[in-house]
Amino acid sequence: MNTSKQIRILAIESSCDETAAAVVANGREILSSVVASQTALHEKFGGVVPEIASRAHLENIHPVIAESLQKANLDIHDIDAIAIANQPGLAVALVVGVTAAKTLALMLDKPLIAINHIHAHLQAAMLAEDSIDLPAVALVVSGGHTSLFDCESILDLKPMGSTIDDAAGEAFDKVATILGLGYPGGPIIEKVANDGNPKAIRFPRSMLDKESLNFSFSGLKTAVLYHCQGQDMKGENRVGQMSDQEIADIAASFQQAVVDVLTKKTLRAAEKIGAKTVLLGGGVAANTAVRQSLMDMCNKTGRKLLVAPKSLCTDNAVMVASLAYHKYNAGVFADMTLEPKARND
Repeated sequence: MNTSKQIRILAIESSCDETAAAVVANGREILSSVVASQTALHEKFGGVVPEIASRAHLENIHPVIAESLQKANLDIHDIDAIAIANQPGLAVALVVGVTAAKTLALMLDKPLIAINHIHAHLQAAMLAEDSIDLPAVALVVSGGHTSLFDCESILDLKPMGSTIDDAAGEAFDKVATILGLGYPGGPIIEKVANDGNPKAIRFPRSMLDKESLNFSFSGLKTAVLYHCQGQDMKGENRVGQMSDQEIADIAASFQQAVVDVLTKKTLRAAEKIGAKTVLLGGGVAANTAVRQSLMDMCNKTGRKLLVAPKSLCTDNAVMVASLAYHKYNAGVFADMTLEPKARND
């Protein structure tokens, strides 16, 4: 690892609805982190509208980058490399960040580093670690992704399983909409669930077949919908007539179903590769019930849990810069043909 000088990386993240930039030195020292949220823009739609997200990125990208440099007390020429999350995500959102990063790298004659957004979420869990005890299994759980990886090294992640329909975070958003709680669903469901009974309703836990490491939350979402509106979907929506306690019980029972599936699948993956460490990252990793369940599982099975701090669970550029540092030292750079990719390679 190159420690002869500070390697300062400016990173950009625009994969969904957050315009973010950060400057991180040597993969760990956070000199600045700026995030422009678009939650208010998408709230009335109950989800992210790609065209609106893209326009907001265009408006925010320059101010966010400028602020990140200002907070780091650095001139743009002090930067050693430019990092960009170029996949996966919304293509119309990714292109804004990729274009900005390529322009800066070309203008400054600095290395360009391409980062996988999903992999970066896991790096947020390793920021405080000098090394990790391998083998490790890694779970990324967010609005767009629910994935398991065999983590052979920081730069070598092999897919083990992913969602076949709704990601966990997407299910949180949709259930929050069903219950009339608002957007984004994750924090609201968690807050309401605190007053509910997680055993009040036995919602399904889709484990697929006994060897599967893939996830499916569509059926769980539909079960909540049927519970609220009837099996034939012709009855009156009962949510408006439900008490706060009934809503809380539904939220808690739904959340517990998600937690159970995430924990059991992660344990299944850990047992398969004999993992000594479990990594947890992504927006849903901020959920206290998810974190506690994974911690309990690791404690019972003699494994170590590394989880991203809550402040770095949602999309940010710190995680991008931190992972980019390892690519910088490995000499893994991109060129000006780099393109945004909506799907994960």
